[in-house]
Amino acid sequence: MRRMALCVAGAGLFAAGILVVSLVTSPAAAQDNSAGVRLNHVGIAVTNFDESLKFYTEVMGFKRAYAFPPNPDGRPSTTFLQINKDTFIEMAPAGPNQPAGLTHLGLWTPDAGATVAQVRKNGGMATDARPSENSGSVLSNVTDPNKIRIELNQQPPTSLMSKAMAAWK
Repeated sequence: MRRMALCVAGAGLFAAGILVVSLVTSPAAAQDNSAGVRLNHVGIAVTNFDESLKFYTEVMGFKRAYAFPPNPDGRPSTTFLQINKDTFIEMAPAGPNQPAGLTHLGLWTPDAGATVAQVRKNGGMATDARPSENSGSVLSNVTDPNKIRIELNQQPPTSLMSKAMAAWK
């Protein structure tokens, strides 16, 4: 019975994810090309940063694209691991306010403001797009019905992620 409940919960979570993506990439949005979003990164929090970094770089073979400066106490901060030219894992240490696991999905958009407007037009709630001091990206957040954060991100040419994508070989 417990297994069946887990399957139903998993199916519900999957269906909710499909719903959110369909809202962001509805046929009307696709026709005006303002919401041409695609999966860009997955954010994760890890319990052992060094062990996880070694796993993703040495075992999985992903490139360390860039990292934010360490925390004031010297602990590592957010690091971006590049899977291919335009797909990343955003890895950060888990902590008291962020348990280990999925933290968010990052969807790339050519125009964060237009995508925010489309999400709102489709009935979703999105924060205003704003520049990030750390990365140079333009970011907005949407939360799906299951409380999964979706980060809409636009990458101007001067952003750290845009530079990593341009340098990909």
